[in-house]
Amino acid sequence: MPLALALYQPDIAQNAGTLARTAACFGLPLHIIEPAGFPVGDAGFRRAGMDYLDRVAIRRHASFTAFEAWRRAEGRRMVLCTTRGAVPHTGFAFADNDVLLLGRESAGVPEEVHALAQARIIIPLMADARSLNVAIAGAIILGEALRQTGGFPG
Repeated sequence: MPLALALYQPDIAQNAGTLARTAACFGLPLHIIEPAGFPVGDAGFRRAGMDYLDRVAIRRHASFTAFEAWRRAEGRRMVLCTTRGAVPHTGFAFADNDVLLLGRESAGVPEEVHALAQARIIIPLMADARSLNVAIAGAIILGEALRQTGGFPG
């Protein structure tokens, strides 16, 4: 079971499209937890995803409850990527069944999602830096997870 990326109620179509393209390039599924702040498949999403959108398995979940039911049924670990993380991403032991969950650009994820995550990781930044763009953060963390699990394509 390969790693997976999940977006919690994404706000910005271009970031979601960029992450869809990233998932396609590494042969990973992308999960979008609704509601999104844009119509999934809109012009900005398609422009950022380019022709890679036809190569990625995108699964939409009507709510976090639906996503959580899927995740539990699949036996996957939820790894929340958050500015409030406890462990640097480079010091975390990733596993093949992990779902890397990225929060909303505007608000992250609510407390109940934090509480359900099996792990909360952070990308160490300079003290005066708040956060990275979600697509950049997702790519950085995914790169480390793929390195650790040997998941880069042959």
